[in-house]
Amino acid sequence: MKLKAQIMDEAALSRALMRISHEIAEKNKGVENVQLVGIRRRGEPIARRIRENISRIEGFEPPCGSIDIRFYRDDLTAISESPQVRKASLPFDVTGRDVILIDDVLYTGRTARAAIEAVFNCGRPRSIQFAVLVDRGHRELPIRADYVGKNLPTSHGELVEVRLPEFDGETGVFLMDLTQD
Repeated sequence: MKLKAQIMDEAALSRALMRISHEIAEKNKGVENVQLVGIRRRGEPIARRIRENISRIEGFEPPCGSIDIRFYRDDLTAISESPQVRKASLPFDVTGRDVILIDDVLYTGRTARAAIEAVFNCGRPRSIQFAVLVDRGHRELPIRADYVGKNLPTSHGELVEVRLPEFDGETGVFLMDLTQD
């Protein structure tokens, strides 16, 4: 795997997340009923950054949690012959609330579908919206993001890599070439 291009540096990533934060506040006419839910792993720190932005914009900090969707995937048998399915949990009740699912990259839509199912196992939200830093296309399910930091058309031979200090020691979005030379 080799680097093809840097798509976003730290400043561009921060601007995209600030724009998403403004859009969330605007679309929901404030954030008093909003709950942010990061999809583990990289969706978690992105959700926290959006919460910080919203707090500066609105003067109100919406609840923020994360959800592990591993056991809601539709490809569990490919992961293990006898997967153990566990119920998702969040540190707040989602019933009647506007839940914003947050992830780093939207690709096939399978992660988003699993996250929606996990949220419904925690309660009955008024709405579920979806925010992603990068939408790379190639959907296999009828899923779309409500808030997108950057649309980036890609080929199947490419990988969009979001690097965050919490996991990678740097911040940026990179396009990687998966083809072997």
